[in-house]
Amino acid sequence: KGEIDRCLKKVTEGVDIFEDLWQKIYSTTNVNIKEKHEADLKKEIKKLQRLRDGIKTWLTTPEVKEKKNLLEYKKLIETQMERFKVVERETKTKAFSKEGLGLQVKVDPKEKEKEDVVNWLSQCIDSLNVRVDQCECKIESISAKKKKNDKDKQDQIDTLKSGLEKHKQHIGRLELIMRLLDNDALAVDQILKIKEEVDYYISSNGEPLFNENEFIYEEL
Repeated sequence: KGEIDRCLKKVTEGVDIFEDLWQKIYSTTNVNIKEKHEADLKKEIKKLQRLRDGIKTWLTTPEVKEKKNLLEYKKLIETQMERFKVVERETKTKAFSKEGLGLQVKVDPKEKEKEDVVNWLSQCIDSLNVRVDQCECKIESISAKKKKNDKDKQDQIDTLKSGLEKHKQHIGRLELIMRLLDNDALAVDQILKIKEEVDYYISSNGEPLFNENEFIYEEL
């Protein structure tokens, strides 16, 4: 019962994330941001499909008596799968029409510069999300082995938690910058001023001689 409840909770969370990404795909006109959201949507639908496989197994298990709720959640996932097919079809149609007609799309230099910055921001956010996952795994692993008064392990956990919070703060700032850029509320030139410092944080944080600039975003 507990395992089923956890699975259904994950389905609810996954559907909420799917809905949020769906809205973002159809509310942005920036091609790069749209493509990133489409890639994230694909990852989310794969997670939901794996959860659906688990639900299908429980539906065929005689020991599981309450099947009505499971059927509803299975249908909920299948609805999102149909919605994903629509997005996928649209993406393929656009790619095919450009390729089939051999269109050479002329890109405005300023738009190209903006797209490059969006790509860079996306890569930074992805890298930091990986760091967040790594920190959370390490905290979980150390906590599982830690004895009650183990100061060394507690210090390790505190250091990791501090780093985790900083990563999350950077992710929040970079996501805000991406939204402002998408809405033309922030200029590319302004963002390029912080690029070197952000790259330095991502590549060097955690190293012994790392010296963090806590005022990176104050120039914006």
